Amino acid sequence: MHHALIMLAAGIGIPILAALNARLGAGIGAPAAAATVLFAVAFICAGVAATITGPQGFARLADQPPHLFLAGCLIAFYVLSITWIAPVFGIGNAVLFVLLGQMISAAAIDQFGLFGARIVPLSPLRLAGLGTMALGLLLTQLAGRGS
Repeated sequence: MHHALIMLAAGIGIPILAALNARLGAGIGAPAAAATVLFAVAFICAGVAATITGPQGFARLADQPPHLFLAGCLIAFYVLSITWIAPVFGIGNAVLFVLLGQMISAAAIDQFGLFGARIVPLSPLRLAGLGTMALGLLLTQLAGRGS
């Protein structure tokens, strides 16, 4: 249960991160600079967490396949895109499409066991659930417009 709560908190943080960093980027007139500051703060926080929980992991980095480090590019793309797009597209719209993308990629990763993930087949029931979630996300945005 604690895993679910941690991930719920992470999910709550995504739109907050988007709103805060979009506002910072707009406030300073430089979304890329705002993203750089975000990463500097994140680096410090992650460094403290790594120091507390076990810095020995750094010694094993050289043994890891290089493609695993592309995750850093993906998080940079997310932060840069949300910082640039959210002020003009809206936080809700931006997060809606981020969530849709997450649902699509998570289903593909689970279906094929990509990147060493546990295989979870895309059954008709799961596909219906994903469709229902997508429809729910769309309805939340339409309802916010008074449609």
